[in-house]
Amino acid sequence: MTSIPISVQGYKALEEELARLKSERPEIIQAIKEAREEGDLRENAGYDAARERQGMAEARIKYIESRMALYQVIDLDTLSGDKVIFGATVDLEDVDSGEAKTYTILGPDEADPSKGSISFLSPVGQALLGREEGDEVSVDIPRGRVTYEIIGVSFKGSKNLG
Repeated sequence: MTSIPISVQGYKALEEELARLKSERPEIIQAIKEAREEGDLRENAGYDAARERQGMAEARIKYIESRMALYQVIDLDTLSGDKVIFGATVDLEDVDSGEAKTYTILGPDEADPSKGSISFLSPVGQALLGREEGDEVSVDIPRGRVTYEIIGVSFKGSKNLG
């Protein structure tokens, strides 16, 4: 399997999440034990909820642990250039509507469109990679085909993450 780029901050956040999930294990096990002691497990909502919580926590732990070895940790503060690459902040304008958007290109495990970051694997991220200011890119998104003009490419480093 290939490596997955991730920022130093994104990697640290996943390490912290993994530690928190592992520290919750005894609490979840205790909740299951207490629910089991209440009797009939077929109609025990507390037991079902605790088991579901355990399943979700264990699945997330397994996912994070399986990805840790694949990550290529990149310090965003060391990046620069004119082309859109991982870590770049891109100012776009919708050619038809004139709507402006700004995205920071990150990895799939740390991208959060609601906070202004998208994955380099997303359709928009893929279309932008390797492009530079002045280029136009057309992308198929859920509402149809959109053409964006790249207004600017900058590297704001870790201070752009939040």
